[in-house]
Amino acid sequence: MRFPSAMEKYNNTVVEFILVGFTTDPVMQLVLFVIFLAVYAITVLGNSTLIVLICNDFRLHTPMYFFIGNLSFLDLGLSTVYTPKILVTCISEDKSISFAGCVAQFFFSAGLGYTECYLLAAMAYDRYMAISKPLLYSQSMSLKLCAFFVAASYLGGLINSFIITKDTFSLTFCSDNVIDDFFCDIPPLVKLACGKKGSFQSVLFFLLASNVIIPIVFILASYLFIIATILRIRSTQGRLKAFSTCSSHLISVTLYYGSILYIYARPRSSYSLDRDKIVSTFYTVVFPMLNPLIYSLRNKDVKEALNKLFK
Repeated sequence: MRFPSAMEKYNNTVVEFILVGFTTDPVMQLVLFVIFLAVYAITVLGNSTLIVLICNDFRLHTPMYFFIGNLSFLDLGLSTVYTPKILVTCISEDKSISFAGCVAQFFFSAGLGYTECYLLAAMAYDRYMAISKPLLYSQSMSLKLCAFFVAASYLGGLINSFIITKDTFSLTFCSDNVIDDFFCDIPPLVKLACGKKGSFQSVLFFLLASNVIIPIVFILASYLFIIATILRIRSTQGRLKAFSTCSSHLISVTLYYGSILYIYARPRSSYSLDRDKIVSTFYTVVFPMLNPLIYSLRNKDVKEALNKLFK
């Protein structure tokens, strides 16, 4: 007796998927290869440098930079999950990805993405404590509490990733295996499914609420308290200084959550895969490159640590 493999257990028809990518024009594919390679190189260099600076410079051993270092690690992982396969797809005639490879890419991308959602919420609480209760900041945001926030973010992200991965690849995929995208994502995979999708949509909306909506509500509440605190500061210079400490995080939250909500929070009837490819590229490839710039360009401590490293 032969037991079915994990792949066959999920699906009896599709054993691989074909990633269409962005274009079939060979010249444009080469151009995209160069662009994505440059973006990936900048992403790896920027995030790796930021992690090294935070680890090596004692001035950056604070709760805020502890979270930023973990955010850089997540961005490094998220970009690595997607970009190498995109580069191969751009220059190779073989556009296929195995069923198991698609499952792995989906699981790790969802896990890292969900973890980042929780981590950004934890960073909002950190900014609230820094601005609203500066005298108690060091005592309240202890290393133990920061480590708990990070560990809880990873645990929540991985658990939810397991749930959505299991439910997505439990769908029945019929003969069509062409994914009109550059990676394995929910909208194109659901479009290929030919089985019942009602229960899956319920799970998807639950995960959207728990991983995106709830963190957004927490972040908005934190910033309401932050704004209330800033308005109580009498001097204009003091208000600007307080706001500048959370401006980078606010930009990061707006860009990340904005693109995710655009992709996953719309009615299924309004999906446009061509338009969604551009938005997906932003939060999967471009955003991880921007984060080190967002958190370092206007940051005096990071600039000084960078100068010290080069000297």
